[in-house]
Amino acid sequence: MKLYLSGFIACLALPLLAVAMPQPPAVNPLPLGAGVRTADPSAHVWPDGQLWLYTSHDQECQQDFHMKDWLVFSTKDLESWTSHGVALAVDQLSWADDYAWAPDAAYRNGKYYLIFPAGTGVKNRQDPSKSTKWMGIGVAVSDKPQGPFKDAIGGPLWRTPYANDPALFIDDDGTPWLYFHGKDFDYYVVKLNDDLTAVAGDFIKMDMGGFEPKMEGPWVFKRNGLYYFTMPEQNRDLAYYTATSPTGPWLYRGIFMPRDGEQNNHHSIVQYQGQWLLFYHRWLETPGCERKQRHIAAEVLTFAADGSIRSVQRSQISSTSRQTAEAKSN
Repeated sequence: MKLYLSGFIACLALPLLAVAMPQPPAVNPLPLGAGVRTADPSAHVWPDGQLWLYTSHDQECQQDFHMKDWLVFSTKDLESWTSHGVALAVDQLSWADDYAWAPDAAYRNGKYYLIFPAGTGVKNRQDPSKSTKWMGIGVAVSDKPQGPFKDAIGGPLWRTPYANDPALFIDDDGTPWLYFHGKDFDYYVVKLNDDLTAVAGDFIKMDMGGFEPKMEGPWVFKRNGLYYFTMPEQNRDLAYYTATSPTGPWLYRGIFMPRDGEQNNHHSIVQYQGQWLLFYHRWLETPGCERKQRHIAAEVLTFAADGSIRSVQRSQISSTSRQTAEAKSN
């Protein structure tokens, strides 16, 4: 199934000098399929030169976050998107049966890895003391970027602390660092072993410069020798820190995408075809659903000369653009 997004990258001709100007997608949210509700995008560029997007999968008109599988999409040109369907489902796991939340992915030693959170139990929103919900982080492996992926270790990487929202960053020296959201255990990082199937050492509590707001969904990348730790601050505003080491100490740099109402956000950042791109999800009025639903969108990300991330404005969404995005699946 091919999905189309026109005009993702555009150039603006100026008198006497042609300057490539970053432009937002022509259609937002991204056209990933009619009736397919996606969130928590993890974007990567693999050796085949394509950009791959690994996402969580909301149920249609979802009221809560009981999610059952993860999806994969790819593009060669940021205009035509291909859906590869389900990469992995919780019914393939022996240790979890629910909460197929925000994934990440990696390519290492000729294999493709899906790093995913999943869990069991029930969350009691009215009386949290009665909740039995637990989540851990698993690892699945495949010979192909689209999968199918197979649970590599038959269990989570660890059971304590409760953890989700994994973000795997592989440094230039090949060291794999796993960042995550942990219950009463945020701003920690742990090194993984060479085949990404076990932790290699203790959890490291990072120095965040004395500022540790509530967070979920970390994403770490490196640009011009500078490490960026990005996350939804208060689970809403996309903010970031920088450091000269993947474990800090980190310097808080501020918010680069303010919240849109009181809904959560989850994002990833990747460089592709000469542009830095921000993928994230938005909560939008959705025909047939009583409440807003999540849809993945993307924006161009730019930096100032000092390495700071410039503020990002969300592309304007209209009912027409949303209908166009869904109509362009075939």
